[in-house]
Amino acid sequence: MSDSEQKLTERPSVRYVTIDDNNIDQRIDNFLVTLLKGVPKGKIYNLLRKGEIRVNKKRTKPDYRLQNEDVVRIAPIVIAPASEKPMLSDKLKGEIESRIIYEDKGLIVVNKPSGLAVHGGSGLSFGLVEVIRQMRPLEKFIELVHRLDRDTSGLIMIAKKRAVLKELHTALRDKEGIQKTYLALVYGSWPKRKLQVNAPLLKNELKSGERVVKVHTDGKESLTRFKLVRQFEGYSLVECEPVTGRTHQIRVHTLHAGYPIVGDDKYAPTDSLKETKALGFKRLCLHATRLDIMLNGERLLLEAPIDQEWQNLMNGKLVAKYS
Repeated sequence: MSDSEQKLTERPSVRYVTIDDNNIDQRIDNFLVTLLKGVPKGKIYNLLRKGEIRVNKKRTKPDYRLQNEDVVRIAPIVIAPASEKPMLSDKLKGEIESRIIYEDKGLIVVNKPSGLAVHGGSGLSFGLVEVIRQMRPLEKFIELVHRLDRDTSGLIMIAKKRAVLKELHTALRDKEGIQKTYLALVYGSWPKRKLQVNAPLLKNELKSGERVVKVHTDGKESLTRFKLVRQFEGYSLVECEPVTGRTHQIRVHTLHAGYPIVGDDKYAPTDSLKETKALGFKRLCLHATRLDIMLNGERLLLEAPIDQEWQNLMNGKLVAKYS
């Protein structure tokens, strides 16, 4: 019997999954979405409602939080075959390995290159998290703590334990225990006295699925602090500290202040983009340069400088006014 014929004759059976430390306190609906890849979310809720998925032999609601050694019984479900995982090159994995700034039993911090998405989807077969999963095949749990835009470079946290993910998510939500600092090269002469932008941000999604953010009174409260680092003729390097964590916050707040980020294809004026591309700037000049984290009662201060190509272009092509 061929492999394809065997797959056609295989029938799903009842599954029993015992919960361990990696999934304690996770909502069962979120757990099942990850476990049952290929099963629509609506079907999962339907199975829970009908009692075809039970915990410790009892019916359960979608918001039930899993406990250690809970036994989840899953009735036979036909699952669409998962798409084949892309085989990533050793060269790519080697580059990401060299960009790991910090790693312990529960956390990895990577200096992500510009142009690499943080996860696959929307036409992308893989992103940073998929690379890390192939690099650490023995780890049962690898999840993003937060996100960076594809074209933004710099420090990003990836949890290796659910408890670490939960602690860091709580810190991000409460705005206490994690401070993120970015560097941005912007068009124009950023004023020394311009120390913050406090403007509400409204997120819109176009029919194409593209996200566009703008300052709007109906938006969510958003605050970014700024500090001028270095000034050039027609450009400025600024340090940015987002107090809130909205989509495209730094990009839209610098635009709102009148100083869009160099290489920002979404928000910067087209003429400015042409000028800087001619100088050799072919990327979004936004970099997550510093992370100050409190984790398990200990402080981690991690830094990553802007990449050498950006540094060389800035120092070689731009005329410094002062530093």
